[in-house]
Amino acid sequence: MATKTETRSYDDAVSWLRDHGFDILEAPGTANRVFLKKYNCSAAIQKTDDDGVKVFAHPGYLVQGEISKIVNRGYQQFLKTSKTELPATADHLRALHEFSEELKEAIGATSLYNESLGTVSDSYHYDRIEDRDKPRTDRPKRPWQTATSGKSNRRA
Repeated sequence: MATKTETRSYDDAVSWLRDHGFDILEAPGTANRVFLKKYNCSAAIQKTDDDGVKVFAHPGYLVQGEISKIVNRGYQQFLKTSKTELPATADHLRALHEFSEELKEAIGATSLYNESLGTVSDSYHYDRIEDRDKPRTDRPKRPWQTATSGKSNRRA
């Protein structure tokens, strides 16, 4: 059953976040953009032209002061930053899930069913589908694509 979400103005959302224990830091050099922190997770939101709220930096667990992205390798999820990658623990994923759900409530975003079940990865890198997120022209050729056409590999 679909329920209506309460959309909030930027100022209302920032106020809600403060009231619910989020640390808020004004983004340097820009107006109406803030970084949020709670549960050792972080994200950034900004004010839209119509006084709404837009997520500027998607939620991620903080690793060495940098917001990480979740990479799913099929057998394990990892927290990846520009400098490092480490296995994500249940505690990391639980904190990130809680942070994301509270952020959605604060800004009046829709909470989707699959996201409510648990943490969703930013990218998926299973060994059999490696490079699928790249444009077709940048993907390496597969063995069956490089075989010469017209010649049979069968023995007579």
